[in-house]
Amino acid sequence: MERDWRVILERVDDYRWKIPMSFMKGMKVPGLIYADERLLGHIREENTPIQVANVSTLPGIVKYSLAMPDIHWGYGLPIGGVAATDIEKGGIVSPGGVGSDINCGVRLVRTDLRMSDIKDKLERLTAGLFRNIPCGLGSEGKIVLSPQDEREVLRNGCKWAVKKGYGKEEDILHTEEGGSLPGADPDKVSQRAFERGRKQLGTLGSGNHFLEIQEVEEIYDEKAASVFGLFKGQITVMIHSGSRGLGYQVCEDYVRIMSGVYSRYGITLVDRQLACAPFHSKEGRDYFSAMAAAANYAWANRQCIMHWTRETFEEILGMNSKELGMKLVYDVAHNIGKLEEHVVEGKVIKLCVHRKGATRAFPANHPDVPVDYKEVGQPVIVPGDMGTASYVLVGTDLGMEETFGSTCHGAGRVMSRAKAKEVARGRNLIHELKEKGLIVKAKGRDTIAEEMPEAYKDVSQVVHVLHEAGISKKVAKMHPLAVVKG
Repeated sequence: MERDWRVILERVDDYRWKIPMSFMKGMKVPGLIYADERLLGHIREENTPIQVANVSTLPGIVKYSLAMPDIHWGYGLPIGGVAATDIEKGGIVSPGGVGSDINCGVRLVRTDLRMSDIKDKLERLTAGLFRNIPCGLGSEGKIVLSPQDEREVLRNGCKWAVKKGYGKEEDILHTEEGGSLPGADPDKVSQRAFERGRKQLGTLGSGNHFLEIQEVEEIYDEKAASVFGLFKGQITVMIHSGSRGLGYQVCEDYVRIMSGVYSRYGITLVDRQLACAPFHSKEGRDYFSAMAAAANYAWANRQCIMHWTRETFEEILGMNSKELGMKLVYDVAHNIGKLEEHVVEGKVIKLCVHRKGATRAFPANHPDVPVDYKEVGQPVIVPGDMGTASYVLVGTDLGMEETFGSTCHGAGRVMSRAKAKEVARGRNLIHELKEKGLIVKAKGRDTIAEEMPEAYKDVSQVVHVLHEAGISKKVAKMHPLAVVKG
């Protein structure tokens, strides 16, 4: 559908904006955008509200078509979009609603270290991470999977990695879904996807993916921070990566399949990029099984990267990971579809929740929150762009009620990658970042240009909206000390 610059937004309060069902023929639910007036300017300029409205026409969608404050234009569903469908009432599943980099996600590692412990070794730590963890477009890793091992990765995710010695059993407990999404079926993954995944396990990739050494700058919620093992002045490590070429291929394969079948199920689309199929159809079930397999690959990928991160710290600092206090705080998925039970119109129903560029954020006492975090809720990790802050938040009851327990996944782009490279022409960005106290190691100049801070919204403003709207609450803020990029 062509962009429509007449999108009507009704102000609900300072942080919520509604697209009424009267805006577009076929809307089954309203759209709901979380933003303040400043962020809304970026959102209107790109006209992403039209995508929010488009999503509201999908079969089986319930409650709202949601958009987080980091929303920007995406394939079909906007990046920063959330859509839940009732699978028992013709609800669909859509590859474009999950995203290309299936289970692109973030994990946060805490330590007992302070800046004084690593100041003289920060350059060596950064160089060691750059050396030990393969990164860059098309990069291949240290692990070459046999066909049998790759199938096991797709079935078991983190559990495979830990079994092979890439980490500890306790890591699994602090990974969303235990690092292994149920229903994964390697037989639903194409041979081309298998080929692309064979040599990429344990690699960072390129684009917005990164590995970052950080310092905790601020604590907002002492109780939650203490439960998560966080304190002011602490050194943390953040890992951002996904399912690499395998996940992209799964998405590409099923977009093609569903583009050819949706009309058979009587589905009319306002945007062909929203190609989908009923969840209970053959194509819907096949995609969900393949998507789960790709999600498991991504969890295993981040697990291996974390293992080599621990080894690098041990090597450079001359202490083992237990002495360093290196433990996984949590790992969250960004691009994923989940079967979850939620209350809709007073009834508990099973939904297929699409979170594309959005993060699960469950509240205290939810059964899916790790036992040791039950009293405060699930950690939510919101990475900033290169050179700016990142945040830890926690899920809330209000978020569970309004957003199916979802929140944002990052800052959100305001500049295309091509535009960012144009703006960066002639500038020495690595030097600029070094002047701000940030060490950068990267495979290529283009990646630095594409991911420069000006290309993104202000992550602190995005997080402020979440906090003030009450759908997740701030716990801690970290600023970067060193970053590794592809």
